[in-house]
Amino acid sequence: MAVKVDLNEECEFFKAERLDEVVILRFKENLLFRATDLDARDKVMDYLNQVSITDSIKVVVIMSSPEVKGSEEYFNFYHRALSSRLYKTDVHKLHNVFTQIILRIVDLNKIVVHANSGRVISLFLNFSLACDYRIIADNTVFQNPYYKLGLVPIGGGAFFLSRRLGRSKALEILLSDRDITADEAMKLGIADKVVAQDKLEKAALDTARRFAQKPGRSLAGLKKLINYSMIDLKDYMAVEYKELIKVLETGY
Repeated sequence: MAVKVDLNEECEFFKAERLDEVVILRFKENLLFRATDLDARDKVMDYLNQVSITDSIKVVVIMSSPEVKGSEEYFNFYHRALSSRLYKTDVHKLHNVFTQIILRIVDLNKIVVHANSGRVISLFLNFSLACDYRIIADNTVFQNPYYKLGLVPIGGGAFFLSRRLGRSKALEILLSDRDITADEAMKLGIADKVVAQDKLEKAALDTARRFAQKPGRSLAGLKKLINYSMIDLKDYMAVEYKELIKVLETGY
């Protein structure tokens, strides 16, 4: 009889729970500020690595914290970082953490369902676009704070959106500071399902369990084939970081 691996875990960054063939990972509040903690990044990566080698797990559900503060949190992070002589260090850590986690999610041999709600900055939208299926609450509003700070988007936004929507539509969205509602996100195709706020977690788990009815090897193989077009993502992230630093040094 196969031993059931214990994948229940909690740290300052996230809480994870195993539900048969599904793992649900809940990120905690103040994620943006916690993201400069490389130890926290390593804990997430180690956990995902453990999930990847557990054959009995077929689907991962990632729940974003409902306490996110949208653009306000992003402005606070950059104002604090840029007021320090060590701003490059904090910015580097932020970019590094999200880059590594996003690349791991794309490469993970499990289907990843992402659930989001409330005011969501484009960085967390990009995180969602790295996942395989996206469910959002009807109160979700996507915000783009980059240009109010004179920065460039990070987290693979231009990469994901141009492949999903085409170059022209991606450019229009990335240059806009207008909020995108849940209904608009569905019409654009950057969300796959909209549900009531109080039904979000149930909808995510129901979707995960529906996917988990399929053979694990088939799911892993299908994901690899679908994500083949993302083989340049790692190189893109390196260019993205160089552009971010260039803007910070010359334009802020």
